[in-house]
Formats: sequence, C-alpha cells, structure tokens
Amino acid sequence: MTGKITYSFTAAVWQHDGPGGWYFVTLPQDLSTELRSLLRAEEEGWGRLKATAVIGKTEWKTAIWFDSKKAAYLLPLKSDVRKKENITLNQTVIVVVIV
Repeated sequence: MTGKITYSFTAAVWQHDGPGGWYFVTLPQDLSTELRSLLRAEEEGWGRLKATAVIGKTEWKTAIWFDSKKAAYLLPLKSDVRKKENITLNQTVIVVVIV
C-alpha cells in the first residue's frame, strides 16, 4: 500500500506493570481493526507498524505494536514526549497517528 493514512482519537494514558514501566495509549478497537486489515502485510516482527505520532505540538517517528490480548495497537509514549506535553498517567490525550 502506498500513501499515508491519518487517524485521530482520544485515549487515556496507562503504564505497563513490567520492568521499566513504559507508558502507552491504546488505539481504539475500530481503528485497530481497520489498520490491521489494511496494513497487516506491512507489519514487521511482533506486529510492529512504523508510524508518526502527534500529541499537542510534539511530533515523533515511532511504531505502534499489535497487542493480541487487547486486539488493538499500542502507541508507546516516550519520556521526552510526556515531558514536552505535560502528560501524566491516566490523562486523556488527543492523538494523531499517521501510518
């Protein structure tokens, strides 16, 4: 598939319980289902799909990861992004993902 697809959604920030405690937002189920059906062939290992993300004024290159338990993609939120945008745990944020 060529070109880029842009999705915008709101989601609550959560933290993984494991070592390192990464922060994430979960893409909505309907968007995840659509993305998986359109772009699954472009996924790399472990369901990784390259993306650009935007929250507030901060844009960064990243990847979203398919979580089979949630049947949805997860977007990791880097520490520097959280600091720049004053993002805290459980906060609801507006996210733009471009794949």
